[in-house]
Amino acid sequence: MKELKRWDVEDEGFWDGEGKAIANRNLWVSIPNLLCAFSVWLYWGMLAKFIQKLHFASKEVFDFTFMNDGASYSGDEYRALLFTLPAVAGLAGATLRIPNAFMIAICGGRNVKFMTTLMLLLPAIGAGFALQNPQTPFHIFILLAALSGVGGGAFASSMSNISFFFPKRMQGLSLGLNAGLGNAGVSVMQFLLPWVITFGAFGAVGGEPHVGAGGEPVWVQNAALVWIPILAAFAVMAYFFMNNLPQHDCGPFPVAIGKCLWLTFLGFLGVTVGVGMLIVPWGGFPVLLKTFLVLLVTVVVTLVLMRFMTPKATKENLKGQFAIFSNKHNWVMTWLYTMTFGSFIGYANAFPKLIDDVFGVVRVGADGSPLAEAISNPGAPISAKYIWIGAGVGALIRPLGGWLSDKLGGARVTQWDTVLMIASTIGAGYCVSLASQSSTPEQYFMPFLLLFIVLFATTGIGNGSTFRMIPIIFSKEQAGPVLGWTSAIAAYGAYLIPKIFATQIKAGTPEYALYGFALYYASCLLVNWWFYARKGAEVPC
Repeated sequence: MKELKRWDVEDEGFWDGEGKAIANRNLWVSIPNLLCAFSVWLYWGMLAKFIQKLHFASKEVFDFTFMNDGASYSGDEYRALLFTLPAVAGLAGATLRIPNAFMIAICGGRNVKFMTTLMLLLPAIGAGFALQNPQTPFHIFILLAALSGVGGGAFASSMSNISFFFPKRMQGLSLGLNAGLGNAGVSVMQFLLPWVITFGAFGAVGGEPHVGAGGEPVWVQNAALVWIPILAAFAVMAYFFMNNLPQHDCGPFPVAIGKCLWLTFLGFLGVTVGVGMLIVPWGGFPVLLKTFLVLLVTVVVTLVLMRFMTPKATKENLKGQFAIFSNKHNWVMTWLYTMTFGSFIGYANAFPKLIDDVFGVVRVGADGSPLAEAISNPGAPISAKYIWIGAGVGALIRPLGGWLSDKLGGARVTQWDTVLMIASTIGAGYCVSLASQSSTPEQYFMPFLLLFIVLFATTGIGNGSTFRMIPIIFSKEQAGPVLGWTSAIAAYGAYLIPKIFATQIKAGTPEYALYGFALYYASCLLVNWWFYARKGAEVPC
């Protein structure tokens, strides 16, 4: 790819003459790479769902005894354990966004995008073979889920990169397209995987099928193997058709790749600390408090590693970018963006299994008395028909949030969007409460699904509106790192939401999780109004 000597998109002559074509090409190559990154990162919610179904069809299959003194898990304990896989992937992906938030200016956009897509081949290949063996230990799946976090980290660098390619007046739409269509990888994956596991798509390489509850063959390994040729193709596209920008001091290609790998390694050191804290028992320590402490320690350790374990030139670059932490609006926007993107990615990660755990089982008898253990619901909805809709709506509607914000202002769109988020979350929680107390929970599924689709839509619109606010609030130099940082912290929703649902499902009160999220959204409503939406706000946007 031709090396760019000049890049000034605010110069209309340069933009119309050559900048627009280059920016659009980079955007349209970035989008499918990001789509695949999301798919591999978040397929652990689907894999956990498939593993769980196979196990309950035949208890010898994927009969994990991890951290349980060699004993098998039963019922809701097994369901809670399986939430560990999407939670670990979420924790890793969010943590890797921290180095990715600062990576573009150091390593170059093309270089970073090529490497992140290439690195995702490792967990795809590993999971494809691990899933062929029903005796694969649970810790192997934990390791592979952590490696899939590279896909989550890719979002921060991708969004930071695209923000440099377009003028401010077009960033709402361009960032919305990159994020929205990239996020659509979740929906594409959730739609594709239930189909691709039904036949032997990869011959001898794909191995023998497992046996489902109805005696049907299930090639669960295909859910990982299918991404290998796709990732390889898009990595090649990134290498040949994307650009590094001249204002980014990335150096020769081998040097840039070395810096990229080192920053990724530091991120994985932080991931190792976090995952280790997560899976080790803490005795009687409160589970929810442990969940948040794991997040806090992981973030701090990763930042310290980046600050003190990078080469001198890289350290100086990072020192300048770390200036965002002294700006209070960085923290305000982190709180708000976590509401939108954190909710989208967390619900997308937990939704496939949540449907099965709430509507796929019966917890009370016909007389309303609690059962000793949840039993399979014969009238359960076929979740594969529906799970992809919510994430698809949330992803595809995101550009609308950016476009509306370009027209009406990001703070105004965020304010009204948050009101709808609160209402739909409380409504969904109420449906879950009714289902948990019913001998026919499926009767509440459709209201729950419709409310959750509305909730996904509001997270998508809010994604676009809050992201649009950042380039308005911050200078060009700070906007890129802030975009990366806020997306990194928000991505911990992919860890927090599955963990919180797991805790509440084990306690028999999954609706409490949704009510708690609604309280958090209410706090965001007040914060957005005070700083940005009210008359006389400090930074109206």
